[in-house]
Amino acid sequence: MEKTQIISRVRAFISRHDLLSPGETLVVGISGGADSVCLLYLLLELQKELAIKLHLAHLDHQLRGTDSAADAGYVADLARRLNVPATIEKRDVAAYKEKCHCSLEEAARQARHKFFAHVAVQAGAQKVALGHTRDDQVETILMHVLRGSGTLGLRGLEPLRKEPDTVTIIRPLLEVTREETTFFCSARHIEARSDASNFSLAFLRNRLRLELLPCLRKYNPGVDHALLHLAEISSADTAFIEENARRIWKKIAREEQEAVYLDKNTLLQLPVAMQRQLLKMAIASVLGNTRDIEIKHIESIRQLALGQTGKHLSLPHKLVCRSSYREIAFFRSSCPLLPWPCPFSPLPEETVIKIPGETVLPGWRIMSSIIPKQIANSIGPFVAELNYDKAGNKLLVRRRRPGDRFQPLGMSTTKKLQDFMVDVKIPLHWREYVPLVCSHEHILWVAGWRIDERYKITADTRQILRLEFSETS
Repeated sequence: MEKTQIISRVRAFISRHDLLSPGETLVVGISGGADSVCLLYLLLELQKELAIKLHLAHLDHQLRGTDSAADAGYVADLARRLNVPATIEKRDVAAYKEKCHCSLEEAARQARHKFFAHVAVQAGAQKVALGHTRDDQVETILMHVLRGSGTLGLRGLEPLRKEPDTVTIIRPLLEVTREETTFFCSARHIEARSDASNFSLAFLRNRLRLELLPCLRKYNPGVDHALLHLAEISSADTAFIEENARRIWKKIAREEQEAVYLDKNTLLQLPVAMQRQLLKMAIASVLGNTRDIEIKHIESIRQLALGQTGKHLSLPHKLVCRSSYREIAFFRSSCPLLPWPCPFSPLPEETVIKIPGETVLPGWRIMSSIIPKQIANSIGPFVAELNYDKAGNKLLVRRRRPGDRFQPLGMSTTKKLQDFMVDVKIPLHWREYVPLVCSHEHILWVAGWRIDERYKITADTRQILRLEFSETS
């Protein structure tokens, strides 16, 4: 591959993705390897045409002893020979790993990005160029597949990505292969550095490159193309969902005191794909990104929204999700939140429930219906389906009373209502307002939390009583 062809392709890639603007300063991350060195020389050849200034940045991770120091020396000498300003620093990545309780790969990545952001500020730059290639893209997509990152992760590395620390990462070599960067350096008689850690099977990315991908190519020699095609499809689909999600965000979200709140009822009425995207946006709003957030975490939040009010989830990077009747809150565990205001209106002493039919009381509308067993489809914390054969049609709704007991679903004995409310973490100032659906003998349902074991649907159930509480203004 002639170098002019590589230059032409990189020039076209930069233009197509609008990666650079005339007059700006660009920080170029240089490890010393063939990929980043190739990127530097290509940008130098395009520098006058693009009307940009370059500033090199190299971080010594202090992980490979004299080899790390030699890499830093190589970059310093390269900057002097090419007459390009450079910032070369070092960080104790191993110590950072212990402090942050993450993998060595993740610690190194975080340290690099913080360093690049710092250099960009010092150099007056808004963007940092990295030498990720087509091969890096294939490996990243496969890694995301294995980690279960969902559709968003399938699009892999992006040509341009705004990071939460205000620096923008660009990747001009995403359509250039690793073989081509090596050839470019060899043809120019450039002796790039070789990092022995790139062959260590201790790192997941290396195992994918050295073991898994060669194996997959035996099954499908075109697996690299297949993964890249998958990324293209995912990128287009995700862009469409993101565009629509941004319009909905203004209606469904509010941001206060380092926390984000999503209107739960509106969220649950949206298509599942849109729910997932909005949840990711809420997470990104709090954390700055969705790194380490996998599809299993998103599904757990969706189940939280469908489940009992008052529960919470602890997720990566000290993210907490908490569910109330109306909203899901996203915040860091260190964020001081005030007690959640009670969403329920005061209840009258007793209100008879019209079965079937509609019952209205302060703050609530109760819809009741008797349905065949085969169409049971309970959904949401304020919907219950009970055994009508046992519950009957003489029910009422009331607030709690001293000495109340019931048998929570799944338990073999009764329990004090007070103890149940403590166990499921219903806030103290909410407990007087929680609606209880009762017969004259038992509590059948602590609305929003649990039905009574004795009134669940069984194999012998013939008809089902469906009760649905909805909020009124």
